[in-house]
Amino acid sequence: MSGTESTFDLGIEDKVQLYKDTFPVGDIPRVNWDFRTIPMNLPDEIYITDTTFRDGQQAREPYTVDQTLALFDFLHRLGGPKGIIRWTEFFPFTKRDKEAIRVVREKGYEYPKVTGWMRAKKEDLQLIKEAKLEETGLLTSISDYHILYKFGLSRSQVIGKYLEVCEEVLKSGMSVRCHLEDITRADFFGTVIPFAKQLVRLEDKYHLPVKIRLSDTLGLGLPYPEVALPRGIPKIVYGLIHDAMVPSDRLEFHGHNDFHKGVVNATTAWLYGCTYNNCTLLSIGERAGNTPLEAMVIEYIQLKGTSNGMDTKVISEIADFYESIGYEIPAYYPLVGKNFTVTRAGIHADGMLKDSEMYLPFDTEKILGRPPSIIITQYSGVAGIAFWINQYFKLKGSERINKEDQRVRNVSEWVEKQYARGRMTAISDKEMERQVKKHFPKLSPNRNNQKNHPKM
Repeated sequence: MSGTESTFDLGIEDKVQLYKDTFPVGDIPRVNWDFRTIPMNLPDEIYITDTTFRDGQQAREPYTVDQTLALFDFLHRLGGPKGIIRWTEFFPFTKRDKEAIRVVREKGYEYPKVTGWMRAKKEDLQLIKEAKLEETGLLTSISDYHILYKFGLSRSQVIGKYLEVCEEVLKSGMSVRCHLEDITRADFFGTVIPFAKQLVRLEDKYHLPVKIRLSDTLGLGLPYPEVALPRGIPKIVYGLIHDAMVPSDRLEFHGHNDFHKGVVNATTAWLYGCTYNNCTLLSIGERAGNTPLEAMVIEYIQLKGTSNGMDTKVISEIADFYESIGYEIPAYYPLVGKNFTVTRAGIHADGMLKDSEMYLPFDTEKILGRPPSIIITQYSGVAGIAFWINQYFKLKGSERINKEDQRVRNVSEWVEKQYARGRMTAISDKEMERQVKKHFPKLSPNRNNQKNHPKM
């Protein structure tokens, strides 16, 4: 990055602010409160954007072009006809990157649109131009940690360079999205607001959208409205809208999950006025991962009271696809982990025999295409056995087996004997099927259901 002086009148004081009271060297970050509350302002329209093929790909081996195309199709179907999943982001650097951009654009989908990513370098801009994209992201690291340690320049020099490259993007006829990397450690009024004001002026000058991505790069953001800057997500969003006059539909939040706050911070950004939330499929991303896209689909439905045409069953198809290419989803991962719809406790199974709503947050078969199921252990009891039989054999109405049935008790006694002899592992579906068939010889399992039943 050049050290030349900027032609922009930035109004930036060249100082260094590292907030060592909030981020003590080598220690856990502190929470500082100013106890000033601000109002929520959920936009009328909110959207999800995807960075599976950019940020997500930095945390795993690169996707093949065919895998990229398959995932792109999933995103299109999941986002629905209204394009709730609005954009998906790509690197433009390698031969594989360029081929992936070409094949997904050839699909001709309106949504998600394809956007790029570049550093503040003119040679990167040339690659974006060659890809013929309508928009690109531009890395604009904003905290003094990056400005001082990465570039070794002053704030005004670095921000000036960003603005020069941003203007070059706009001159080429493309929209630009500035990624304010590490915003949750940045001097908000000393650097972020002056930069944002200049970006608003550039949009007015070139009449092309200039967006701002709020990148919580280390997952340091906090969702509480009374938290002071720079960590408070509500105040960051509110300040950009009200102090820099950035329209809500020019703001996008990009969260990381280092402190288990990826989803709540992203939801908070929506609630306080941010239109877009940037995510990755299954949270796959650097370190502890990004905000999981599938979680924000569910958050969207909760906030808006409608899916707006999103096909939520695709979430399970995405999980199946990742497993088919060798990615291991943790059993306890929300929504798609194999244990999400599974119970092992007899008391839970007893409740679900009476009404599935008792121990499920929603109809998982309707929403995710995954019926509730049970893994048989020493704690399952007769209720668990009855529930397993009904689910495994897909029995409905009067066909359903009651836990009082003596045949169920016979199977339960067999299970109890296994553990009385010292068994430690769960009973497999095959073992259960053999035992049930002894006592219910007319039952025939629905083979189409086996993929939805947890494998043991």
